[in-house]
Formats: sequence, structure tokens, C-alpha cells
Amino acid sequence: MKKPVKYIIIITAGLIAGFLISSVIFTATGFSLFGAGKKENPHSARKNNQELISFALRAVDNIKQGDFQALSQIVHPELGVVFSPYATITLSTNKCFQAEQIALFGTDSKLYVWGVYAGSGEPIEMTAAGYFAEFVFDKDYTAAPVIGVNQIIKSGNALENISDVLPDAKFIDFHIHGNDKENGEDYAWSSLRLGFEEFEGNLWLTVILHSEMAE
Repeated sequence: MKKPVKYIIIITAGLIAGFLISSVIFTATGFSLFGAGKKENPHSARKNNQELISFALRAVDNIKQGDFQALSQIVHPELGVVFSPYATITLSTNKCFQAEQIALFGTDSKLYVWGVYAGSGEPIEMTAAGYFAEFVFDKDYTAAPVIGVNQIIKSGNALENISDVLPDAKFIDFHIHGNDKENGEDYAWSSLRLGFEEFEGNLWLTVILHSEMAE
């Protein structure tokens, strides 16, 4: 089975809100985008790519607006959504929620353990709203200047295992460059990655992952 073709898409911040792509840089040849074992022509590949990007943009806009009811409408009906506070997905400790639970996040005051803090190993215990503020939408990812399609834009020290843990997922990496005055873009960057899987002919949200290199 072939691995998905990787792309990096450069999008100006002002165009993301309008769902318009300004340019595409292909970083691999061929058009077997989704590892389905068959080659697709360029037009089909771009169509599939655009559908994935459209789903991701819809999801990130729902997150920005705090519209959990709308977000729940694209949650995988069987798998739900895995929330990973760091690049390394750990299914035994990361939280997984179903659509009906996510729909209530706006008013949910319950404390959940979402995983453990890197370094200390202490539990990440907070409400859904608190988690989204710290580990999902800590920056405005609708203004991300770089988007990776099945491509991790930048990695830190954490193990990148999204493709290993969720081999059927296609993901979008919303990346914001670092702003460290001394070290440049290699520091203080962050990414929001949204993963999707096909089910009954449609794409559904299955993972929300946060990655960063802190200042």
C-alpha cells in the first residue's frame, strides 16, 4: 500500500477565511493521495485535496467560533475524536469524545483528564473550554500562513506518530511560524493538526492534535 502523497500549501492569512488557496507546492510526484492502492489523475487528486482542505477549514472555523454544535456534525460517527495535547498520540491516556459529547462542550463544566503534561507527567485536568484555550486554539489558526496536506510542517522533540497510530487518517497541519527574535522560526512555533477518515463515502473528523516548540 502506497503512502499518501505529501504536499505543502502556502496560504495567505486573508484568504483562509474565504477558503481560497493561493498556491500549491508539490513535494512529491504521483497522485495516489489516500493510499488507496490506485493512481489518480491530477484533476482527481486536486479535487480530493480540495475536499480535505475544505473540511479542515470548516472545522477550524467552528473551533474559532466556539460552535461545538456545528463541530459535532463532522465528528466520525463511530470513532469519535481523539484529542492529543502534543505531537505524540497516546491512545491509552489521550481523551476521545463522541459527537454528542462534543456538541455540549460549550456548556460542559466537568473536569476531564486529557493526558499528561510533557516533562512533569502531571495530569492535564481541565474543562473542555480550558483545554481548547490551551491545547487547541491557543493561536488563531485560521490565519496560519502555511498549511500542510498530509505533511508535518515542523517537528520538535516529540515523536510524530499520527500516521502510525491512525494510518487511515488524512490530516491538515495549520502551522504558525515562530516569532523568537534571537532564534527565528525554529522557536516558539505551533501547529494545529486535524485528522479525518473516510466513512460511508464521507470525510469525518477523528483527531485534534496540538504541537509546538515553546519559547
